Amino acid sequence: MSPGTPGYPPKPRPGDRIAVVSPSGGLPELLPMPYELGLRRLREEFALEPVEYPGTRKLHSTPAERAADLHAAFADPSVRAVIASIGGDDQITLLPWLDEEIIRADPKPFFGYSDCTNLLSWLSASAGVVGWHGGTVMVEFGRPQAMHPTTRDSLHAALFSSGDYELTESRSYGDVTRPWDDPASFEQEPLLEPCEGWHWHRPDQVVEGTSWGGCLEIVSWLLMADRTIRPVEEYAGQILFLETSEELIRPSDVYRILRNMGERGLLRQFPALLMGRAKTTRVFDPRTDDQRDTYRREQRAAVLRALEEYAPDTMAVFDVDLGHTDPQQVIPYGGTVRVNGPERRITVRY
Repeated sequence: MSPGTPGYPPKPRPGDRIAVVSPSGGLPELLPMPYELGLRRLREEFALEPVEYPGTRKLHSTPAERAADLHAAFADPSVRAVIASIGGDDQITLLPWLDEEIIRADPKPFFGYSDCTNLLSWLSASAGVVGWHGGTVMVEFGRPQAMHPTTRDSLHAALFSSGDYELTESRSYGDVTRPWDDPASFEQEPLLEPCEGWHWHRPDQVVEGTSWGGCLEIVSWLLMADRTIRPVEEYAGQILFLETSEELIRPSDVYRILRNMGERGLLRQFPALLMGRAKTTRVFDPRTDDQRDTYRREQRAAVLRALEEYAPDTMAVFDVDLGHTDPQQVIPYGGTVRVNGPERRITVRY
């Protein structure tokens, strides 16, 4: 596998060992309940054997220590996939410590999202390996009571199968997270509420291409630091996918990030955009239903404004179940995505 042309790594099989790493925040040390639940699900529901490393449960690992864990995971021939415990906010400091030759020698599927957009982008651009945007141990595998069936089906397909997988529209979703340090939070499933399906903008074409993007906040950091970013023209014809985190950045900031991508000449390179269903609340920032509805509408308006100004021909699909949402469907990073506007279908290649 060579940089610039990401290839799909071999898939694990039931019974294989899978590395569990903390390349961002070592929250398993602070919040063990969802972590232990996620490990149990990997064993019992996916028949995989989790392998931990020195920094997996360490809250304040250095970038060098986290890189050492990743190198050990990829260098171990008995480990057949790598999954993040959770995200964080400083993974960008890890990238200079990574050795792409170690990853290329035995490429493996890596699962993560949020701050793991850093590593996914690096794997695609520097190591030439397709990654998987989605599925962390503490969130999706550690979901209270049971994994969401849609999430479980997508993760199972991404882990073990190859070929095309059609995403589905959800008619209910969860947006409220209970405190992870309270045992009562794990005594019932997360609350779900009705929602509309996908919202299409300019659905008059069929586009297939390589995927790029991730958590919008992290994408903006990569652009500012000029990490893993290739010449603008190399993104021509690719599929952009974006979503925002529980930090609830202002819609005006969403617009400004996309505007700056437009000024760079980047936004117009993408004939299609998949925009994840917006996270609208968090544990210590509860919002009313009206506030949440306003946030969703204003974020969508911000994205549409940027597209109209810098990429007027780009087709967009809003409220796709990717990223910080429940259920969550996995998007291959650097893999193939097909967006069929006339038929209102989205297909990814696992």
